[in-house]
Formats: sequence, structure tokens, C-alpha cells
Amino acid sequence: MHPKRRTHAEGIDETSEAAANGPGPARIRAERVRRALLGTRRRAAASLAVLLCALAVALPSPYTVEGPGPTANVLGDDSGTPIITVTGADTYDDDGQLRLVTVNASGVPGYPVSNVVALWAWLAPGHTVTPSEAVFPVGQSAEEYIEESEADMTGSQDAATTAALAYARTLGVDVDGVTVSMHVDDIGGPSAGMMYALGLIDKLTPESETGGLSIAGTGTMDDDGNVGAIGGIRLKMIGAKRDGATWFLAPESNCDEVVGHVPDGLRDVRVATLDDAYRALVAIGRGEGDDLPHCAA
Repeated sequence: MHPKRRTHAEGIDETSEAAANGPGPARIRAERVRRALLGTRRRAAASLAVLLCALAVALPSPYTVEGPGPTANVLGDDSGTPIITVTGADTYDDDGQLRLVTVNASGVPGYPVSNVVALWAWLAPGHTVTPSEAVFPVGQSAEEYIEESEADMTGSQDAATTAALAYARTLGVDVDGVTVSMHVDDIGGPSAGMMYALGLIDKLTPESETGGLSIAGTGTMDDDGNVGAIGGIRLKMIGAKRDGATWFLAPESNCDEVVGHVPDGLRDVRVATLDDAYRALVAIGRGEGDDLPHCAA
């Protein structure tokens, strides 16, 4: 009797163990619930990662993005007002163009740029991405940035006027009593000084110096007629070519950035002084520009 009962009891224990460990309905349901929870957690983690990435790329970038900006013919008008106005002397028209060139900048004070735009610019040709602290002082406000840019432009125009009138005098122009004003909207900085000076001389002289061509250029100008280095010259050459210029007057001190980066169809000319620039302008207008000096490495 006892062995039979013991055998029966052992049979019951084996069946219970199989029920606990085997793939019964309860065990299958538990596994399905576990897998569902795991999938939900993974999807939630993926969604959170996507959300965090979206927030990250939408945040303001610590970089400044620059691209080719607008150009302007200093012999023409801006918003219906002559860019260069002369009183107290005769002025003369020129059929060609003398184009100042600019750079569009985002990520400067008052003009924030997102990380996604900075990433796009980093991948896109014809743009530069630079740490903001290399472009403007840390902590500079939008008002301070605008004031500095406008002050640089005013100083550039004043120096260009001084140098141009002195040079025009050497060409036999009577500049006694001449007053000059220069105006262009939404452009700041000092880099248009050379083109302002050339434009003023062109207006004061009867010769059509451009010969009807579109000539662009850039460079600061001091009272003594020296042409100084500027920033963003590669982008400015792209803008000049885009707007129809075929010649580009480049500061000698920027030549290391010019070599190898001149757009097809644009001819660079190296200049160091207002005299260099004016003589180059006259030679180009007369069709004698082939021998003018290029920038060299």
C-alpha cells in the first residue's frame, strides 16, 4: 500500500513541476506581456532620443554662419538715393559699375542661427561656419554690434572721402569747397572703403574709367590711400561673380586667401594702394588689363 501511495505522490509532483516550467498558457501570456513592455520601453526611448535631437538642432548655435551677401554699385542709387553725392564740383556719369561686396552673417548678436542651419551651412558649398567668439566679443549685445558696424562704415566713408579728394587733386580736379556724402542701407563695416574712394574719383573725372564694365572689389582705406585687409574675401568673390562682375580688385594683404579660390569668369587684380586700384581701373576700362598683377601664392 505505501509504495503505491508513494508512487502516486511522486507522479503528482512531476506533473506540478512540468506545469510550472513548461510552456503553459499562463507562462506564454507572461512572456507576451514581458515582450510587449520591452517593446514599449524601446519605442519610448527611441521617441525620447528623437525629441532630444530635435530640441538640440533647434537650439541657438554657438557658431556664426556666413555666405555671399548683396553687392551694390557705388556709382548708382540705393533705395532711390545716390550712394555717393557730391556738391561743389561737376560730376560725370559712367556707363559701367563699381560694385562693393558684402557677406551675409547669421549667428551674430541680434541675428541668432539654429544648430540645424549651422549644420546645413557646414555641408553646403559657398558658406563658412566659424565659432562665434572668433567673430565678435563674447557678451556683445545686438545694440553694441550694430553701433560698432555702423561706426566702422562711417569711418570707412570718411577715410575714403579724404583719400579720394586728395588723389583727385593730383589728377587736376579742383576739390576746394567740395562736400561728399555716402549712403547705403543695411550695410556696415569698413571693407568698402576702397570702392567708395574709386567711385568718388570716377564721379569727379570726365573719363568713364570702367569702360562700361562691371568691376567689383573690396578693401579698407585709410586717409593716406592704403588698402587694407578684410574678412570673407572668398565669399565676396562669389557674390561679385553672381552679380555680374568680371574683374575683382583684391587687397594684396588678402592674396593668400584669394589664390585658388577665384570663381571662373572673374579676374582678380592685386592692389595695395588707392593709386594701384585707380590705375588698374583705368587699364581695365581701356581694355588693357591683361598684364595687371594677379594674387600669387
